Amino acid sequence: MRIVTTLPSATETVAALGIDPVGVSHECDYPPGVESLPSVTDSRIDADASSSEIDQQVLETADDGGVYDVDTELLEALEPDLIVTQGMCDVCAVDEVVVADAVEEIDADPEILTTDPHSVDDVLNDLERIGRATGREERAREVRADLESRIDAVRERTADASLEPDDRPRVAIFDWTDPVMIAGHWTADLVDWAGGEYGLADAGQRSSPREWAEIRAYDPELIVVAPCGFGLEQTAANASDLTEREGWDDLAAVREGRVWAMDGHHYLNRPGPRLVDTLEALAPIVRPKLFDAETPPVALEEIAVPFEQLTDRLEAEA
Repeated sequence: MRIVTTLPSATETVAALGIDPVGVSHECDYPPGVESLPSVTDSRIDADASSSEIDQQVLETADDGGVYDVDTELLEALEPDLIVTQGMCDVCAVDEVVVADAVEEIDADPEILTTDPHSVDDVLNDLERIGRATGREERAREVRADLESRIDAVRERTADASLEPDDRPRVAIFDWTDPVMIAGHWTADLVDWAGGEYGLADAGQRSSPREWAEIRAYDPELIVVAPCGFGLEQTAANASDLTEREGWDDLAAVREGRVWAMDGHHYLNRPGPRLVDTLEALAPIVRPKLFDAETPPVALEEIAVPFEQLTDRLEAEA
């Protein structure tokens, strides 16, 4: 079966099923090697701009054809049988509407499978949906079972009966910094399973802008900065979006040195198999006393680092 994926999480899911797509999106970069595959999409946004500039670019493209383009000539040449796309967010990746319009312009008549996950369970269900669509049902069940086993291992550790409910820190995770946005969708699941309290968004709720006064009133005891589309260095480059806000230094998380930067581009904001890697990285941050340094679930430094340490390193390199 010839499969085209239009977003990184779909590419990672297809790869987990043991399938090599014939075409991917311009953002697909995992597993290693997929970045050399033909890219059927492109973005009108300067991804290296600041967070506020990117936000403005997105607003400007809303009335001018949207954020993304599809290379219909390439799509035609690839002759796909199946296109895996998404309907969750037309800013994060090419969505089903753009894909459907592109398919109308070509002779091929591929099936379009649209994912729309808002929870970890939705992500796992999409894994099995794609497995059925590609004839990899058994492999999908095996991958799901492994992912669920890893989730259960974290949850069992953070559910230590000796811990009181008050030990659960108030957590805020930012998936954008100017304007400030609180990460939604599956994030509440991850924080809960990691042993924290996520009081600014319910499970399944969309990511949304928040007034800074609301963040200050919540006074998070742990902050994770993980902007959508930003790796660690780009997150550090936009640190002043937060650090120069009134009252930043007064937040409990800042006073206690519990502010972390996370690679949101590759982990938190990709609704695919590596959301479990995100959970395994998040849990030692939320409940450090439950995870000794010698046996972390994942190589934490590849996913998240203390915010101050990252910004200091960036300044030193400059």
